[in-house]
Amino acid sequence: MPPPTTPAAAFTRLMEGNKRWVSGDLQHPDRDPDRREFVAQQQEPYGSVLSCIDSRVPPELLFDTGLGDLYVMRTGGEAIGPVVTGSVEYGPMTSGTPLIVVLGHQRCGAVKAAYDSLRDGKPLPGNLQAIVKALEPAYRQAVREGGSDPVETMARAQVTLTAADLRTNDDLAPLVKKGDLAVVGAYYSLDTGKVEVLSGAPS
Repeated sequence: MPPPTTPAAAFTRLMEGNKRWVSGDLQHPDRDPDRREFVAQQQEPYGSVLSCIDSRVPPELLFDTGLGDLYVMRTGGEAIGPVVTGSVEYGPMTSGTPLIVVLGHQRCGAVKAAYDSLRDGKPLPGNLQAIVKALEPAYRQAVREGGSDPVETMARAQVTLTAADLRTNDDLAPLVKKGDLAVVGAYYSLDTGKVEVLSGAPS
């Protein structure tokens, strides 16, 4: 099946894959030796996904995709910095990938660790502190919003803030404005397997 070329079509393809994941009616597309040979010389991924390192949230599986379908970047709590942002920009800016998804998830350990660290004023060891620093804006938003589950609020805030930053940065904003790119913020339920859209769904 040829890759979708518009933000809306790419988004629809991904969300249909997630529906199959939830129901267990998986197609496992693009996962055989023929596909491996087909993409060996060149690739045309239709989506870029920035998600968490969590072992329970592999984008290729939960969107029921295969080889050559997605660029995938994974960092603790979807933390971003220049190298990660550049990696997210790579598909849209070099080969016209029409969709970016920032995917947070339920019960995120990285977000909880950052939340506890910031709340208690206790830095985490080593380079883990870089993750805490990257998640600080989401922490501040969660504190402002309050609510019964601040870690969950922070995890969702991290998605929407990161998606908004990407959508409006100097390099991606022109593509979004032209309608060539959509940046979607989404949230994965560990309990149900369902991806919920938080922001930016293309129409």
